Amino acid sequence: MALYQPTGLSLILRLEIDSNAAFSEIATAIGEAGGDIIAVDTIHVGKTRVIRDVTVNVHNEAHREQVVQALSRRPGIRVINVSDRTFLLHLGGKIEVQAKVPVKNRDDLSRVYTPGVARVCEAIRDDVSKSFQLTIRRNTVAVVTDGTAVLGLGDIGPEAAMPVMEGKAMLFKQFADVDAFPICLNTKDTEEIIRIVKAIAPSFGGINLEDISSPRCFEIEERLRKELDIPVFHDDQHGTAVVMLAGLLNAVKIVGKRLEDLRVVVCGIGAAGVACTRILLSAGVRNIIGVDRQGIIESGREYENPIWRWYAEHTNPEGRRGDLAAAIDGADVFIGVSGPGVLKVEHVKKMAKDPIVFAMANPNPEISPEEAEPYVRILATGRSDYPNQINNVLCFPGIFRGALDARASDINEEMKLAAAHALAECVPESQLNEQYIIPSVFNKQVVKAISRAVAEAAYRTGVARREPRHTFAPSNLG
Repeated sequence: MALYQPTGLSLILRLEIDSNAAFSEIATAIGEAGGDIIAVDTIHVGKTRVIRDVTVNVHNEAHREQVVQALSRRPGIRVINVSDRTFLLHLGGKIEVQAKVPVKNRDDLSRVYTPGVARVCEAIRDDVSKSFQLTIRRNTVAVVTDGTAVLGLGDIGPEAAMPVMEGKAMLFKQFADVDAFPICLNTKDTEEIIRIVKAIAPSFGGINLEDISSPRCFEIEERLRKELDIPVFHDDQHGTAVVMLAGLLNAVKIVGKRLEDLRVVVCGIGAAGVACTRILLSAGVRNIIGVDRQGIIESGREYENPIWRWYAEHTNPEGRRGDLAAAIDGADVFIGVSGPGVLKVEHVKKMAKDPIVFAMANPNPEISPEEAEPYVRILATGRSDYPNQINNVLCFPGIFRGALDARASDINEEMKLAAAHALAECVPESQLNEQYIIPSVFNKQVVKAISRAVAEAAYRTGVARREPRHTFAPSNLG
């Protein structure tokens, strides 16, 4: 999942203010400390004091303390409490379970629970496929992590990963009406993770693997795809790849190039980099060069990582050697899933005419947009504060919506390609330009288009277990 770190913090300062103290004193203190007042709410008014909540934007934690100290030094003003609005939003978690039908009387109770539920249990016992019709399984996805590669934070553990998984579940529901539940596992053992996910699979219609470190994530996904009969999708890999390809499909229209003629450099050969490479190959790109910290991945070298051995066999057809500078000479496209500052202006200057740069490292891209813009034709990043954001939320809700609607047993390459093409087509030709190659995450057509395309691809490739519906209207955005 892509990490976006906001440029500041939003605080709510609860202040007790003496009645004879002017509010201008508060505004002056906050202003002199560099804070930005957004809102003021009166909580309590007494004869001798007033309690107010003041919402203030600050730059970071250190700036927060400066603002608090500036207020504390003013006579007649006492800081009662300081709340971070982001933390307040997470209090008690961000998701809950609600009943779909009310239980108003004994008759209702006898139908939803004992004794009536026994007949439903027996029906599923006799035909397990009815679990998709008669239980929540038909619309439920497990968001599974071991907390080893969370955002840009790394191995922070399963408990610390929970807020991210909750957020993912919220997005599933908000954008695609999919019921998702976070499953954070207290183990890093590959075999144990596979065993646990297989054991809980009867409760779910799909498995979304999330924030599991490379290269373990490859084996976990591959094994689960083979051993389960429900779709398994590692979003860090394939979500990034699908949205990247959608953006590239539109970018090449603008520059007038064909996928099969492109020379593409992929920088950062981890989970996302490998998935981006695979989907590019499936889409028809022939010339891909992978670069990591050790330099260009090339055939003839011994790599301990089996994924890198595969990579060496399927990429770098020109046999290039060296570092990023050698790889990018004459390249049409740079795909970055590595780290900040990796791509330099001198690299971009060596690219082919009308270069396309997708610098997707987060929170800071491989090259700053301000540095790159004078030299590139099209630029995309993983950030929401620049045009052309490559964001996984554009695809994973629609992909699972389509897979669940088709009751698919797998999410195969054809379904991913269908998702990428559908996402690209959400940008009309009349609106397509260098600053708009990928739709907004709040575009209500995105989930509908992707889910339909994915379900049809599932049916076409034989992994659907029922004919897809075309009536779903998933967005709850209004």
